[in-house]
Amino acid sequence: MLTPKERLAEYEKKILAGYACFSSKSRGRQFPQEEHPIRTAYQRDRDRVIHSAAFRRMEYKTQVFVNHEGDHYRTRLTHSIEVAQISRTIARGLGLNEDLAEAIALVHDLGHTPFGHAGEEVLNELMADFGGFNHNRQSLRVVDILERRYPEHPGLNLTYEVREGIVKHETGTEPIMPDVFPPDEKPTLEAVLVDLADSVAYNSHDVDDGLSSGILRWDALESVPIWVEVRTESEKRYPELSPKKRRHTIVRLLINRQVTDLIEETHNNLEKYNIRTLADVRLAPERLVDFSAGMKKELDVLKSFLSEKMYRHPHIMQLAEQARTIIETLFEKYRIDPTRLHGKYKLRLAGEPPETIIRDFIAGMTDRYAYKIYDQLK
Repeated sequence: MLTPKERLAEYEKKILAGYACFSSKSRGRQFPQEEHPIRTAYQRDRDRVIHSAAFRRMEYKTQVFVNHEGDHYRTRLTHSIEVAQISRTIARGLGLNEDLAEAIALVHDLGHTPFGHAGEEVLNELMADFGGFNHNRQSLRVVDILERRYPEHPGLNLTYEVREGIVKHETGTEPIMPDVFPPDEKPTLEAVLVDLADSVAYNSHDVDDGLSSGILRWDALESVPIWVEVRTESEKRYPELSPKKRRHTIVRLLINRQVTDLIEETHNNLEKYNIRTLADVRLAPERLVDFSAGMKKELDVLKSFLSEKMYRHPHIMQLAEQARTIIETLFEKYRIDPTRLHGKYKLRLAGEPPETIIRDFIAGMTDRYAYKIYDQLK
């Protein structure tokens, strides 16, 4: 009889496409260890991420609205879960490894600061003379070094493919650890699809949260073609809906339209370049997982709308200024007197530059903890 692990390997052989990432062919972990008798390597990675402290802290980290503004707005944690769900759907539609896609989706935002992108921008400015700050680089640092759960090794000791999914999460960014993750080697399709699933999630759900908060107006969205298309479709299917149900229906259709387009266009690209194996993927001349040209144009309009009407809204800009004040104050107070750092961070002062330790401390904070420490130090 086959063992549970062997049955999973046979299952992957039956359902995954040849260009997928098979767990049995992983490039392995930084610190070799015996694999689990039941779970695959990527299932184990997913579980390690979910059980990490950094993952739990995302519950109180801003996506767009700070946590105390309402219980129904997305947080960094709920966003990551939504990205994982969309990623699994896309992976299944393409014959890719759902477990790997899910693990990358759940881990990709672990390095984010409190207060969303505003927090990252401020911390990057403050760290300009000390290497800057990038949330992908910080996510890798979290899983490689900062999480301390195991006696055998630092970090979570994740597989190469999940770690590669972190550093190559976004295209066009500065290479991270190029000696380990060669920039000229294309990442797995699972890694690339998570990047786009991230985009699908935040574009669609930011519209949802924006309408729910009142920052976005229904009539203003009539200038966005893809919104008009899905609104019209929802009205034809369900002519009698309350505004709340109408909003939920439109957002669901908006996600479905993007995911369907992505799967179809990616299938076309795989056939166009005769992609049959993972080796073919890594040598491909261009990005294989992608939206169609028409969908890209529609999404560009939606992104421009959100940038102007939501992300630059006076209320959101006010939150960004609060974030700047808090993070600048924390950074400078701790630079003046690093001995005020807490616990394990204070213990690191003997062997590391204080700015590095302060960066790690602030980046790991939740919004509410940052507010609390700010009130104590100001």
